[in-house]
Amino acid sequence: MKPRIAVIGVGRMGSALVSAFLGQGHGVDIWNRTRAKCEPLAAKGARIAETVRDAAAAADIVVVNVNDYAASDALLRKEEVTRALSGKLLVQLTSGSPSQAREQATWARRNDIAYLDGAIMGTPDFIGTPGCTILYAGPSELFERHKPVFLALGGNPQYVGSDVGHASALDSALLVYMWGALFGALQGAAICEAEGVSLEALTGYVKATTPVVDGAVADLFARIRQRRFGADEQTLATMEIHAGALQHVLAICDERGIPRGVPAAFDQLFQKAILAGDGQADFAALHRFMRPA
Repeated sequence: MKPRIAVIGVGRMGSALVSAFLGQGHGVDIWNRTRAKCEPLAAKGARIAETVRDAAAAADIVVVNVNDYAASDALLRKEEVTRALSGKLLVQLTSGSPSQAREQATWARRNDIAYLDGAIMGTPDFIGTPGCTILYAGPSELFERHKPVFLALGGNPQYVGSDVGHASALDSALLVYMWGALFGALQGAAICEAEGVSLEALTGYVKATTPVVDGAVADLFARIRQRRFGADEQTLATMEIHAGALQHVLAICDERGIPRGVPAAFDQLFQKAILAGDGQADFAALHRFMRPA
């Protein structure tokens, strides 16, 4: 028999989680602060719980997806809810920081609650699809035992280690990586529109140059791991060459009246590195200026 699931929080993402569980034949109890959001899911077969305690008591696995850890704590740390969670698996899919995940794992351990922290690397429409990636951190035996349940949510559940903070850390790292690409796309689109280049053409050239960018990122990560910041025969371009090319971008922005906040932020880092004597170093030397002092 498949384990019964409780889902606490049925906004857009929570609703997608519930639908995926139902689609794989799990019984699902749901609770949401606004009951009206539960009604469409009840029509699909979910059971609406009157309280968080009732949802937790009925389930084998409790999945939480609310606004933040403060909201989660306010719901879960009531005495009657904590007692209902005892002996069960709590899967925290609320976004937060690594330190918040570790603190919640400590609380769970004190109260005999099995705990995994997770991060959903996608939007609600990806939930339940073969390509959906969700990161899980915590005891490996919990992940392996319940992996068939996690597969209901997507075909690519990833175990990222026993440190429960690592799912949140990777979530933040991957979001920054994504936003970097999206902000770059916005700046590129603004330049192309100002210069009369179609976005269809830009799309094609982005695809054509993706292997170059992917190779540069792989080289960057390798150099950071090896602390190999000086320029060598594999260096793609020195810091001064990168900074010089960026001046052309800034010039276009100034000529066309395009906001220059994004490239100007890059320029600040380049100039800081050059002033520190890294003008002839590899781009990876910027890592030293991105770490805590």
